[in-house]
Amino acid sequence: MIALTARLGFWQLDRAAQKQTLQTQQAQRAQLPALDAATLARTPEQSAAQLQRTVQLQGRWAPAATVFLDNRPMAGQVGFHVLTPLRLDDGSAVLVQRGWAPRHRLQRDLLPPVHTPDGPVSLQARVIAEPSRLRELGASVPAGPIRQNLDLATAARETGLALRPLVLLQLDAPGQPPGTDGLRRDWPAPDFGIERHHGYALQWFALSALGSGLLLWFGWIRQRLSSRNDPET
Repeated sequence: MIALTARLGFWQLDRAAQKQTLQTQQAQRAQLPALDAATLARTPEQSAAQLQRTVQLQGRWAPAATVFLDNRPMAGQVGFHVLTPLRLDDGSAVLVQRGWAPRHRLQRDLLPPVHTPDGPVSLQARVIAEPSRLRELGASVPAGPIRQNLDLATAARETGLALRPLVLLQLDAPGQPPGTDGLRRDWPAPDFGIERHHGYALQWFALSALGSGLLLWFGWIRQRLSSRNDPET
């Protein structure tokens, strides 16, 4: 038990170190020059190398394909993450997580007002892999604008668009008042779970120390105390 729990503790420390390296890499990527449509990933391998890179794109929204991901809280309020594909000039498209909108307190199926321009738009964003996923309970419901989750394969199949293998997290443009389109973009920093791995490691090392203490007590100290108190020894 001592060896196993100690090994698990070191394994958690190793996982934390890996996450720390990943966090450092992505923080460095965020400082690189912004990508454009020509350099934006077209394969999953390229997408993985561009995570957290900033992007500057021009295109046109596909508002009919907008999806509202439910049960996404922000600042203590329940609401939706709003996702809309952006059509690029080369015929491809990219799925954009545009922002957050509050949900109606009484009518859960009432869509929040979101302004989507008809003409060309320019946006700044950050590359992410896919929208965050929540556990789905029960049978799946018919497809509609309000969903629990959305993945790229489903979005591509339903829209018929040639979606690139990544998702963009839209950012507020410098100098532009936030919320003009009805959306908030107070995105939290990526959580790599480093502190969680440190906590798990501490628990495993504590169990290893407990096992060592029990072994020392029952295997040596208690026997010595018993032999001292035995009049026949």
